[in-house]
Amino acid sequence: MSEKNVSDGAALWHGRFELGPADELMAYTESLSFDMRLWADDIAGSRAHVSMLVSVGILSASDGQAIHSALNTVEAEFLSGSFTFEPTDEDIHTAVERRVTQIAGDAGARLHTGRSRNDQVATDLRLWCKREVRTVRHHVVALVEVLESRAAAADSATPPLRLPGYTHVQHAQPVLLSHHLRAHAWALLRDADRLADALERLDVSPLGAGALAGSSLPLNPQLTADELGFARPFANSLDAVSDRDYVAEILFAISLLGVHLSRIGEEWVLWTSAEFGFASLDDAYATGSSMLPQKKNADIAELARGKAGRLIGNLVSVLTMLKGLPLAYNRDLQEDKEPLFDSVDQVRRALIALAGMISTATFNAERMSVAADTEALVATDLAEWLVQKGMPFRQAHGVVGSVVRESLASHTPMVDIVRAHPELGDEAAQLFASGVALQRRQSPGAAGPGAAPLQRQLLLAEIANAKEKMS
Repeated sequence: MSEKNVSDGAALWHGRFELGPADELMAYTESLSFDMRLWADDIAGSRAHVSMLVSVGILSASDGQAIHSALNTVEAEFLSGSFTFEPTDEDIHTAVERRVTQIAGDAGARLHTGRSRNDQVATDLRLWCKREVRTVRHHVVALVEVLESRAAAADSATPPLRLPGYTHVQHAQPVLLSHHLRAHAWALLRDADRLADALERLDVSPLGAGALAGSSLPLNPQLTADELGFARPFANSLDAVSDRDYVAEILFAISLLGVHLSRIGEEWVLWTSAEFGFASLDDAYATGSSMLPQKKNADIAELARGKAGRLIGNLVSVLTMLKGLPLAYNRDLQEDKEPLFDSVDQVRRALIALAGMISTATFNAERMSVAADTEALVATDLAEWLVQKGMPFRQAHGVVGSVVRESLASHTPMVDIVRAHPELGDEAAQLFASGVALQRRQSPGAAGPGAAPLQRQLLLAEIANAKEKMS
């Protein structure tokens, strides 16, 4: 069998085999259909690798220049959309190297010196994650800023907007709308922190690890790490090519972020329903029905809720794939990319859409305040009022519980029963006045207006800190 070059369409591993690969094998094992989005990272990694090879004397300066020139051409072809894939291109690495060799000839055939697709793909994927996860973090913080903006506007209203706080989806205590919105903001900032932590741990260059054991050539992984902007090079070649912890970490962080977005979505589905009526969506961020003319559907909120399962599924898929693999590289690792790409794409779209939906929505202050002033929401304040008068809390809880029971049984307003109660009376009945119970929520981090300014100050500081980490 005559020797064939990769530029002729031969597989990168053709030398070991007498016959070419079966069509069925190529159809099943190809990854180009999804890893082509790594083209810019593959070119960046190739540039760094070539520069290192020239630096240590493995490549001549002229060969290095020829390869760099070819890589520039390939980049221009990708940017213009003129790059043409061939049927023999197994993956983006094959495609780029094949085209470089077509352009640069023998010099291009030296591109893969001291490199394996194992360390190459690991490098490409880390580069992609560094860029794309930063983008996700940017959109997380942007959504937090939307929530804070709406919270500040709600506090500036006269009176500040309030609504019932819920446990078990039942009225619990009144809270400021700003307090509720900021609760979501704090959770999202933790998601941003988790993504930042994952980025810090993945900031390691695998380039130079080869297939699994490094190289007999005098490679300098520090040079490629520096050129590619990694914090450090790998310490163990086996770990470098097999590590996908960072993929699992990112998918976990995105899954939990998705759960938090799902919770937001669920609330907005409820808030914009006729039964709640706390908010209405801008027409640009709602859909209608093909059959029911009156409908205005919160599809963004519903999909934020629905896609959480998809994000969790992608995490489970990767963890299941990883759990049975011995060291070092196995072809199973090809299955890390589609779940990762999908989760990053989906959560980014969700963050952008939810930010638009929330920033343009209208709150129904009257509907929320009426619900927040429901008599039952004063029950805890009555018990705490009795505590302030010296009654043990358990006894106070029982007294107020009996008032609630009597009100429900006799269909009598609670306030009337409180006025006539020997241990409560007119002073306690004043707690039922509109907004009074909310005003009493003054402890640090509480839901009342007295605690809101400090919380806003703390949240703005955390937002600034998150944005500084992105710089």
